Amino acid sequence: MTQRTAVITGATSERGIGMAVAERYARDGWGVVILDLDGARTAEVAQRIGSEHGVPAFGAACDVADEQAVTQAHAAVAAEVDAGHLPTIGAVVNIAGITSPVPFLETDLALWNKVMAVNATGTYLVTKAFLPAMLEAGWGRVITMSSVSAQRGGGVFGKVPYSAAKAAILGFTKALAREIASSGVTINSITPGAVDTNIRVGNTNPEIEARIAADIPLGRVATTDEISGVIAFLSSDDASYLQGANIDINGGSHMH
Repeated sequence: MTQRTAVITGATSERGIGMAVAERYARDGWGVVILDLDGARTAEVAQRIGSEHGVPAFGAACDVADEQAVTQAHAAVAAEVDAGHLPTIGAVVNIAGITSPVPFLETDLALWNKVMAVNATGTYLVTKAFLPAMLEAGWGRVITMSSVSAQRGGGVFGKVPYSAAKAAILGFTKALAREIASSGVTINSITPGAVDTNIRVGNTNPEIEARIAADIPLGRVATTDEISGVIAFLSSDDASYLQGANIDINGGSHMH
């Protein structure tokens, strides 16, 4: 699969979903682009993943909520592709996001705007930047990261702004999927439940963890590899007939 490159946002956190996804793409032979806030960190992670798996990799600083930053990151990636250092872009995975446990009446407009900007606006900006090349190629995969919080109305970490932003991503995905349906590019979403990532560190305790596990029929939270495996499937030719679909990855904690 070295003929294609996957662009992953929010992929520099140890034990994070984004890093697991980048690792999975590299193991499957894709080129990898990592976009995150810290340019030095993205370069470091990209260099390690590329070296370990023998694939081309590139990292660039990018605040996904900032249009100029996304434009600059896209230009840097396009230059790498044009120079032959990276294969053509074949997938974009929008993982970068933030949450807030603040109750609604304590949520000010600044916090609301920030959560919406990183999650929903970031997904819009990054997708818009990288979609044209895939449309021109007639093949591509866009994968958006929603959350079970969008379906259930919040959770341990996801209060009103987070749930609203993640619900917006579901609507964005379906509408864009319908618009580009005949292009050869698919766009689908995933809605993970609780996942074993670093976001939990300092935000839970054994009592909360036990309550979370008890609310999941499978009796445990997901691993990041379980999330990346679904994303790998959505990026494959086997998923060519999925358009505007959402895949729940929640251990049965929410069933339609």
